[in-house]
Amino acid sequence: MTHSADRGAASEEPGSGAATAIFQQRGFRQYWLSQLCAIFAAQMQSVAIGWQVYEMTQRPLDLGFVGLAQFLPVCVLALVAGQVADRYDRSRVLLGCLALQMLCAVALLSLTLVGNTQVALIFGVLGLTGAARAFEFPASASLLPNLVPAEQFVRAAALTSSARQSASIIGPALGGLLYAVSPGIVYGSCVALLLVAALQIAVIRLRVVGGDRKAVTWESVVAGVAFIRGHPVVLGAISLDLFAVLLGGTTALLPIFARDILHVGPWGLGLLRSAPAVGALGMAAFLAYRPIRSNMGTTLFLTVAVFGLATIGFALSEHLWLSMGMLVVLGASDMVSVVIRRVVVQVSTPDEMRGRVSAVESVFIGASNELGEFESGVTAAWFGVVPAALIGGIGTLMIVGVWSWLFPHLRRVNAL
Repeated sequence: MTHSADRGAASEEPGSGAATAIFQQRGFRQYWLSQLCAIFAAQMQSVAIGWQVYEMTQRPLDLGFVGLAQFLPVCVLALVAGQVADRYDRSRVLLGCLALQMLCAVALLSLTLVGNTQVALIFGVLGLTGAARAFEFPASASLLPNLVPAEQFVRAAALTSSARQSASIIGPALGGLLYAVSPGIVYGSCVALLLVAALQIAVIRLRVVGGDRKAVTWESVVAGVAFIRGHPVVLGAISLDLFAVLLGGTTALLPIFARDILHVGPWGLGLLRSAPAVGALGMAAFLAYRPIRSNMGTTLFLTVAVFGLATIGFALSEHLWLSMGMLVVLGASDMVSVVIRRVVVQVSTPDEMRGRVSAVESVFIGASNELGEFESGVTAAWFGVVPAALIGGIGTLMIVGVWSWLFPHLRRVNAL
């Protein structure tokens, strides 16, 4: 089905005026604030869980299991989640996902207050969180194009990413600071933030424009997979991001870098977790006011290569501020990839299929993030934390070379 919101002015204006015009649209403003609060909570919670799990077990592999516990539900439920996002009110689906994540934060708070020492219970709660996020991403990603006019979507995507990155800057730093006071304060704050996020989505009002719910068939379930396979530019953009972040991601290893290599406490971990978001926020703000208008394919490959080089620089650093600098560069380069990929996928996909295509995309993203954390944990357990990060950075550079050969159409994309 297709939805529309009260969109206000639809004209595309240059510079800051266009960005301000988007915020005058009530539905987008509520969506943006919800994303800000939800990601803020997720980042604070991630810092607390990473430090808590490593403190409980002292095993790098368990940090990998933190990512795996959240990825497996996304992988298993992706096709179902896509059908749900395309057949039901996306704002209501998103509301349910946020409510479940809030209950998971309540569970983590309860486990902390009772002095839980069983890491398996934490993994169980993370599994439920992963299930909620399996439905959240396709509903959220496919909802955004219904809230703004098509000509404003590139700016809307960049502004939404800037909200995410703003939360990713403050969230980890504040989470690490509060964790040093009490883990319970971190989880309690996450509960409050997720409640605010859910309330913002609850008051979004969309008008149903049309579209009948067709019978569910196997062809309709796997339509998102078929669509991506049939569009090399979309497949190349998504898979490049997948393998680059899968190999080059160092997020899961940050607690080890903070504690054993850089010798800083939870506050230092919070700074490290915030650093990529500082770079990403700066780049998102730049792209919101100066969208990429040409040489998009070449820009995509170059920025992924910079991502790999920054990962190598971080692996070799033994100083906090140099490490943070490398992570800032890493985050800025990754943001370009995120914006280009998101716009390619959403603009190229018919509205009635956006949920299913976004669900498949969520598996790729989950694989690059959560499964990437598992991969990092495994390689760190096998080779050590610094060699694991080095291998990831070098692997990312190799992926750029191979993908530029496999997907020449993506490399030659000039404008969307």
